[in-house]
Amino acid sequence: QVQLVESGGGLVQAGGSLRLSCAASGRTFSSYHMGWFRQAPGKEREFVAVISWSGGSTDYADSVRGRFTTSRDNAKKTGYLQMNSLKPEDTAVYYCAADEIFRRVVDGRVSSWGQGTQVTVSS
Repeated sequence: QVQLVESGGGLVQAGGSLRLSCAASGRTFSSYHMGWFRQAPGKEREFVAVISWSGGSTDYADSVRGRFTTSRDNAKKTGYLQMNSLKPEDTAVYYCAADEIFRRVVDGRVSSWGQGTQVTVSS
């Protein structure tokens, strides 16, 4: 239901870092759980991370756990994905997603998607 606008993608060398931002419109953003997904060319969409509306619960794909951190600032109506120790296999279009039900975010069955932002990691 909320509208999401992503930013922060770009080109980075392996081992570098990027922070993606997902800005939401609407006064009820704080009640929405937020997730991150990515899709590389020729591959299916992949779950990356999720954070509950309160920030108290998070989960990560095994491929990014320990390297990526998701957070949110409800006062700014913005979610973040901090990506460290980037690898070439992290190259993909990254999408943020939001929904009022946590399970829907984990499953990618959400009411709101961001437009996507390209992340390219060179070797």
